[in-house]
Amino acid sequence: MTGKKFSLGRGLGALIEGAANVNNEIGTVNEIDINKIDVNPFQPRTKFDEDAINKLAGSIKELGIIQPITVRKIDEDKYQLITGERRLRASKIAGLTKIPAFVRQAEDTGMLEMALVENIQREDLDSIEIAISYQRLIEECNLTQENLSDRIGKNRSTISNYLRLLKLPAEIQLGLRDKKISMGHARAIINIEDAEIQIMIYQQIIKYDFSVRKVEEIVKELGNELIQSSNIESNKEKIAKQPKLSEEYAQLKSHLTKHFKTNIEFIRNKKGKGKIIIPFRSDEELERIIAVLDKIS
Repeated sequence: MTGKKFSLGRGLGALIEGAANVNNEIGTVNEIDINKIDVNPFQPRTKFDEDAINKLAGSIKELGIIQPITVRKIDEDKYQLITGERRLRASKIAGLTKIPAFVRQAEDTGMLEMALVENIQREDLDSIEIAISYQRLIEECNLTQENLSDRIGKNRSTISNYLRLLKLPAEIQLGLRDKKISMGHARAIINIEDAEIQIMIYQQIIKYDFSVRKVEEIVKELGNELIQSSNIESNKEKIAKQPKLSEEYAQLKSHLTKHFKTNIEFIRNKKGKGKIIIPFRSDEELERIIAVLDKIS
């Protein structure tokens, strides 16, 4: 017997409800005893990032599991994992004794595909529920994004955008499901790779009621800053490899640094060719440097 039905937010428990007349277990989301689940012996992945799993365990402990695992019922009281080994491992670390799972029969792939494709068209599914459906079709029904595009009549880019949502931190996924932010907000946030920065932006959206356009501007600005920072680091590495400045050049560098009130850098090659870099951190600082240059001229 499976455990009690697991409530995972509006619509998700009934995600593939349309298949109930075909096979009542295809879309059931249950709480399964973790100790009754065997890992898939055909799992191609043999190495797991322990740090990432520990972080996921912390998220699960705080927020719960957003995306249920999928298991196959192999005995009256025994299950075999189909997808979600990272979530299963992290749940054990988090101390869970039960885990939400989609329960499948071994031979129901065709029915599962029909049910998922049909129910994706429902209007009451939120973005995360749709993303989970796409992910299940790809993982459990062995579909490519191109196959999936043909099945549901959606562009591959649309499918890809939904799947990317599942890479967002759990806190943001919950915000999407609870309609605290829109799909547009999430699509903007996901362009930032750092999860901590993603959460910071998400919290600012909630606090200040930022529009999607505003978030896109913030992300673009952050992206430019990260590129500039990367270039600065790259320049620092180049500078570190330059031949040592002579005493005269060192004195000139020191003089220019004091004169422009910013850290002047010299880049020279072995032949003596090079350039002087005058960095600035704001428009105001640039205007000050220009004023100094104007006085010189």
